[in-house]
Amino acid sequence: MDARFDFITALQYEVKKLRAIVAGFESGERYLQIKNHYLKNLEEKNHTIAALKKELADAYETIIRIRQIWFEVFDDLEKAYKKENRKLIRELEEEKKKRFRAEAQRDEYHDKYREKCRELYESETLLEEEKGKNRKLTAQINRDYENSSLPSSRCAGHKKITNSREKTGRRPGGQPGHTGHCRKKQEVATPPVLLPPPQEVLEDPDFKKTKKTIKKQLINVRVVLEVQEYHADVYYNSKTGERRHAAFPDGITDDVNYGGSIRAFLFLLNHDCHTSIDKSRRFLSDLTGGKLNLSKGMVSKLSGEFARKTETERKKIFADLLLSPVMHADFTNAKMNGKSVNVLVCAATDGKTLYFAREKKGHEGIKGTPVEDYQGILVHDHDKTFYHYGANHQECLAHVLRYLKNSMENEPDRTWNREMHALLQEMIHYRNQTPEEEWDREKVSGLKKRYQEILKKAKDEYDDVPANDYYKDGYNLFLRLEEYMSNHLLFLEDHRVPPTNNEAERLLRDYKRKQQQAVTFRSFESLENLCQCMSMLVMMRKNGEQNIYDRVSGIFGQGRPMAFD
Repeated sequence: MDARFDFITALQYEVKKLRAIVAGFESGERYLQIKNHYLKNLEEKNHTIAALKKELADAYETIIRIRQIWFEVFDDLEKAYKKENRKLIRELEEEKKKRFRAEAQRDEYHDKYREKCRELYESETLLEEEKGKNRKLTAQINRDYENSSLPSSRCAGHKKITNSREKTGRRPGGQPGHTGHCRKKQEVATPPVLLPPPQEVLEDPDFKKTKKTIKKQLINVRVVLEVQEYHADVYYNSKTGERRHAAFPDGITDDVNYGGSIRAFLFLLNHDCHTSIDKSRRFLSDLTGGKLNLSKGMVSKLSGEFARKTETERKKIFADLLLSPVMHADFTNAKMNGKSVNVLVCAATDGKTLYFAREKKGHEGIKGTPVEDYQGILVHDHDKTFYHYGANHQECLAHVLRYLKNSMENEPDRTWNREMHALLQEMIHYRNQTPEEEWDREKVSGLKKRYQEILKKAKDEYDDVPANDYYKDGYNLFLRLEEYMSNHLLFLEDHRVPPTNNEAERLLRDYKRKQQQAVTFRSFESLENLCQCMSMLVMMRKNGEQNIYDRVSGIFGQGRPMAFD
């Protein structure tokens, strides 16, 4: 009830208020109040507008005045600008003229410079080409057995071999306390010659004979010609007419037969001492007082006879070479009737050796040799044909060292060749001086790492300064060392493998001596017989046979070795 009362009371007050407002509007008094209030506000606004208009007019006048001032300033500035602009245009025209003159002079000098550059380029190109030719010719002139694969026999002007031994100050000969090597006294076969005493001894009775006797020998050699003659009586059958006689010993076929001693003597002179057939015949004739004058045909047939009689032994050597773990192989040139042929040598590290005469190199030359079926490690001189045979390969570092020396002489501005030369020498020395049981794998790894670092250095040097067009031997050697690195360093992995192919080189040197003596062979058969004979002679020496002459005499048979009386 209270809330409703309050609500009604509020409504009544609100109605009363609204009635008073309505009464004011009905009487017009309220309208007058509103109008007066409006007029008052309107008058205030008009005064404000008038003040603002006056202020705006003043500001407009000020703007006009300032604009006129600015126009005057701009006119002055424009006049000054135009004056300055005309001055600058004149100066610019002068500068353009100067620039045109300078450009003309520059173009003239540029043409002259370009012409000079062209001449300089042509001169430098010509100079570089002449330097390359000079380097190539110098390399050819300086190429010898020390910096290339040329044999020493083909190089003129051998250098003097220097004596690197240090002087000790001692006198030459045997030193105090050293047991001397006296000449060996021989067995005396004849009565000694007693020398008579000096005359002064005979005349002076104070000299008495002692028990001491001084003995001195004079040794000479003389050849005794031994002739054995066989007689066989002939028997005749009167009924059948048949004639019979006793059989002569083997080898006694002609009226005059030469025994194994004479054949061995002539054979060794010709094949081991490398004397010509004529000199060998003449020497034997001189030794026998002119009694023996053998024919050239008989002497020339000795090599073929010796080769036939030693065929079985060479077959055994052939089989042993196939079983050897490491084998040297190398070709060399030979002459046959003015035509170029080849000689191949195959040698095991234990000394077993065979020579082969071949008409061609390459695969044709390898057919029928131990290399064809070999399954071990081949040591050779970078003949790529050999890479098709064998299980693994070692290249001869002696050749590489010579090629590096050649690069050092003709490319003195590069450093990799000197470092590689010193490193390979260090590797070879370490391998030769260190027993297999003391092999240090860490040191070997370090040597290989240095090898790779030097190759990288070589690549950088040739990238910075490319190889000369006329001398690329050094660059080609770098490529070869990089591509065949494992074949150059195989001797560091397997102690059985030698670092060089010197064994084959030394063996072929014996053939070269014979080639120089013979100059050329008349037939391929002669060269083949020589190779077979040299194979046997090498094996006889390797086997430690004390008297090769006795051995060869036994092979030829018939007769005792030559007697010396």
